[in-house]
Amino acid sequence: MLAGLLTSNLRNRRLLVSSRRGVAVIAMTMPSARSTFGWRPVQVSEMKYLDLHGERVAYREAGAGEALLLIHGMAGSSATWRAVLPQLSKKYRVVAPDLFGHGESAKPRGDYSLGAFAAWLRDLLDELGITRATVVGQSLGGGVAMQFTYQHRDYCERLVLISSGGLGPDLSWILRMLSAPGAELVLPVVAPQPVLNVGNKLGSWLTSAGIRSPRAGEMWNAYSSLSDGQTRQAFLRTLRSVVDYRGQAVSALNKLHLSSGLPTLLIWGDQDRIIPVAHGYAAHDALPDSRLEVLRGVGHFPHVESPSVVADVIDEFIVTTGGNADPTNPSRDQNRGAPDAHTARTRRSV
Repeated sequence: MLAGLLTSNLRNRRLLVSSRRGVAVIAMTMPSARSTFGWRPVQVSEMKYLDLHGERVAYREAGAGEALLLIHGMAGSSATWRAVLPQLSKKYRVVAPDLFGHGESAKPRGDYSLGAFAAWLRDLLDELGITRATVVGQSLGGGVAMQFTYQHRDYCERLVLISSGGLGPDLSWILRMLSAPGAELVLPVVAPQPVLNVGNKLGSWLTSAGIRSPRAGEMWNAYSSLSDGQTRQAFLRTLRSVVDYRGQAVSALNKLHLSSGLPTLLIWGDQDRIIPVAHGYAAHDALPDSRLEVLRGVGHFPHVESPSVVADVIDEFIVTTGGNADPTNPSRDQNRGAPDAHTARTRRSV
């Protein structure tokens, strides 16, 4: 869902231009973001831009070391990761793109299937000189991440799914309705600019009054992004590639066995009303060596609602798995307080 990118006047931005592998890269520094509906001000990492197959790609990049690829959800953008990116980038090289059709990336008339997103991400990693990464996906981004591991397993060090789509038919009725024919005629009416202006003013007032609701903020940004015509068209093409009136039309459950041997972490909120936590438990059962972390009192956006916990869980997972982990040393994970393989835990969110 949309974590709308909050921008400031161009006069307050500083443009940095460099070149990487023959591709023009423009970096734009951004001020601290103050969002609607009570998000705390967080320093947003600079945006960078490159041309990929003749189309603009916007992405955030911070830190150094082992690579993490963060994939946002439907109607979202890389800004959704703003609360976890500073902590993760202390130890890792974090890359968070705006998927094509989303955020500040190009919105062409083209293929918005999971396979197309996966191929696009592979090409982006090639341009950035990244050969392997821990792939992290939230909501639609989880479906893209699973498709990526299926198509390009050699690029994947680990897989992290946060409130992931693609694991069962259950889905919010709103998204089912929006997938129906004629939704393109309704969306301009339900997201008019005057309503957005009032909502933004209300959100600013709530923030100044100390009333914070990160979950509501994410959903509001998703809604408000649909006021843009190109974004609406890309949103509908993306939605209809994976959803119909019966719910999610694409499921990876019968292919999860192909991920055997790939360290996999599932993170879910027990109050998720968009994609139920039951999908997390089902995926955990289907993946013998997976880990499942369920966060109490958290909804569809754990990385926004409880960012420090999510960042800690991901860091712990990376430290105790992959090339640097020693699976023959059973005391290693115990000393770190990490769970054994195929463990489900419930945590209190903070």
